[in-house]
Amino acid sequence: MLSEKDFIFKNNSNELENGIFQWSSPSNIALVKYWGKKENQVPANPSISFTLNNCKTVTKLTFVKKETNNNFAFDLLFEGKSKEDFKPKILKFFERIFEYCPYLKDYHFTIDTHNTFPHSSGIASSASGMAALAMNVMSLEKILNPSMSDDYFYQKASFLARLGSGSACRSVKGSVVVWGKNDSISESSDLFGVEFSATIHENFNNYQDTILLVDKGEKQVSSTVGHDLMHNHPYAERRFEQAHDNLSKIKTVLENGNLDEFIQIVESEALTLHSMMMTSMPYFILMKPNTLKIINKIWKFRTETKIPVCFTLDAGANVHVLYPENVVNEVLQFIKNELVVYCQNGHYICDEIGSGSQLIMQ
Repeated sequence: MLSEKDFIFKNNSNELENGIFQWSSPSNIALVKYWGKKENQVPANPSISFTLNNCKTVTKLTFVKKETNNNFAFDLLFEGKSKEDFKPKILKFFERIFEYCPYLKDYHFTIDTHNTFPHSSGIASSASGMAALAMNVMSLEKILNPSMSDDYFYQKASFLARLGSGSACRSVKGSVVVWGKNDSISESSDLFGVEFSATIHENFNNYQDTILLVDKGEKQVSSTVGHDLMHNHPYAERRFEQAHDNLSKIKTVLENGNLDEFIQIVESEALTLHSMMMTSMPYFILMKPNTLKIINKIWKFRTETKIPVCFTLDAGANVHVLYPENVVNEVLQFIKNELVVYCQNGHYICDEIGSGSQLIMQ
């Protein structure tokens, strides 16, 4: 089992004066939720997610060797324009990973990034953004250390991404990713995400996720603050036990294809996540009235039609509608007829299970 020390860069086998890489990394949606963390972005409980296909961050990293290497030097472009207010987050990321990537101070970087979804859509881009940046950093390290194995490349990329944004470690590789040590997943780790290794039932092939954009505004309480409020939370320990139990259960469900059990676990996890917010101190609510209206509409539709459609929520008001590929037409018609009215400006995004980060240019 790898430890943090195994990810410390040892020595350069190669010299590199300049170069350019470009990676895309997708967003992901957790089925069993991670909420609460320990030091160094270690999760308080394990999680499992579907990697998405269409909602991505595309990041190009250009680098040039510096004459002096006493600080981090980088320019940041978002959608082709300088974005100074994003720089502190990138600087913090570089500072966190410097112990593992000391070569970062040898170069001046230009980070040019954009999302395939609107920045103001209310979809969190921290996971996809940090994953894409980590992939580029590891492409540089791969040239400096060409003997690196592919397994190590992806494990360290996930490890680095986690230090930028916890859930980013689930956006590196795989269609279904587990993050956090759990007895039912043999290779699972708190340090990086791992691909779900068991054979996934055909019911989940090309599983669909239509994201209903209920509220595009900035959240009143950030996820970072929300995670911290799990310290001394009266129900935290029971919640962490529940997450372990649900991960074991959903592992079986993903293998046997039982959609009724899948729905029960996923919806319960979504509501439990928000119940932790509502019972923290201070307490807060990220759902909006239209979030609840959508949930009730989905329940009514599922009861009347027996179509296996369900919802999950991230740490916000938006609703992810999950359903098998073979009911796409019926569910999309239902969304257009009954749910779009609850979306801000009628906006929603159709997505599906994807396969992780992709190299675009090197």
